[in-house]
Amino acid sequence: MKAELLVLGAGPGGYTAAFRAADLGLAVTLVERGPTLGGVCLNVGCIPSKALLHAAGVMSEARALAAHGIDFGQPAIDLARLRGWKDKVVGQLTKGLDGLARQRKVTVVRGTGAFTGPHTLAVTTDDGTVSELEFAQAIIAAGSEPVSLPGVPADHPRVIDSTGALALADIPARLLVIGGGIIGLEMATVYAELGSRVSVVELTDGLIPGADRDIVKPLEKRLRGRFEAIHTGTRVTAVEAHDEDVEVRFEGPDAPPSARFDRVLVAVGRRPNGQAIGAEQAGIAVDERGFIAVDQQMRTNLAHVFAIGDVVGQPMLAHKAVHEGRVAAEVAAGHKAAFDARVIPAVAYTDPEVAWVGITETDARQAGIAFDTGVFPWAASGRALSLGRSEGLTKLVFDGDGRVIGAGIVGPHAGDLIAEVTLAIEMGADAEDLALTIHPHPTLSETVAMAAEVFSGSITDLYLPRRR
Repeated sequence: MKAELLVLGAGPGGYTAAFRAADLGLAVTLVERGPTLGGVCLNVGCIPSKALLHAAGVMSEARALAAHGIDFGQPAIDLARLRGWKDKVVGQLTKGLDGLARQRKVTVVRGTGAFTGPHTLAVTTDDGTVSELEFAQAIIAAGSEPVSLPGVPADHPRVIDSTGALALADIPARLLVIGGGIIGLEMATVYAELGSRVSVVELTDGLIPGADRDIVKPLEKRLRGRFEAIHTGTRVTAVEAHDEDVEVRFEGPDAPPSARFDRVLVAVGRRPNGQAIGAEQAGIAVDERGFIAVDQQMRTNLAHVFAIGDVVGQPMLAHKAVHEGRVAAEVAAGHKAAFDARVIPAVAYTDPEVAWVGITETDARQAGIAFDTGVFPWAASGRALSLGRSEGLTKLVFDGDGRVIGAGIVGPHAGDLIAEVTLAIEMGADAEDLALTIHPHPTLSETVAMAAEVFSGSITDLYLPRRR
């Protein structure tokens, strides 16, 4: 079997690349090791986690309304039905992808792919059958895997990764989450709302490394009221899994004593799959961490082989992979295209959500970049107050010419709100462009304009001393 274009991996980047290339007239073969298209994101990542986070959010909002005269009582959780609903959401999307592949006449091959030469790929099915595919061009979209910790028994049923957490096998009485990043905190949020007593341990000195501390602070304050404990600057030194529980020991200035948990979720990051695809057999350069270097056209060191998504570097985000996949497909089809995004937004779908894009205050200080900020507290937002969520914050970062170069937002729907600022940065907008754009009232989107007004000194919803 010979493919005009072979795509290895059917995650968001892979299927986007395959579909775009097919639309441009290429004969495409898509190789996927899983039983369904969509990769980690759709099957055991972004989509099922957001379904569960939605359920958790509804329970949280219902509980909060008790203070305002509407008491729904304790929720009755049917875990099997909740799991079934989550799986149905995933199933609808994967079925849709199957249909899109058929409509575009994309050939889907099931099995694990590994290169055997510059123009050949061996595909091994679950039953051990091996077949070889030839290709003229290829796009590597092989994704990443969860990082395991040395000394942690990853094969024990009481020690799980994000995939195991999303399986929702049970609601552990006590859950330890190792890793205070996005994945760890999202799953911690879900299990805490379902009734687990959740503890989080993070090696660095704060949750969600990479985001500014003032943006994370409202989230951390809320989580400390919901979780059993949060330990930052703390290392896990030993994990002993038993039939009935898991014993964990810690180390750090404020480390807790050893404790026992019903389950331990390891969420300390992901590693690229660049070293798991036989790249060396094809002559594709892969570094010691498993990343594949590419140029702006997503080409590897081999002109006919492209790579996209997690295997080409941080940030490991589905929306980055999608845009890279489009570029690779268009270049493979002979079009002029390049990946030239100025910024890539990031979102933690916690409660409240935390979103940021572009240059953070921390980045600017470390790089010696001249900057200023406009910060609007949601305590002055009518919409936020009507939602009972005044802890939010919208911050814009401006350069010396008043152009927006970054933003951080914490609060409900922060992930939706950050898109406006992302577009503003891509368009080279300045403070007045945002401040003079009429936003609907009352909405959370107004806080973006108001943060720009704070910077420009035209804010009327707050009283601030006049700038010199």
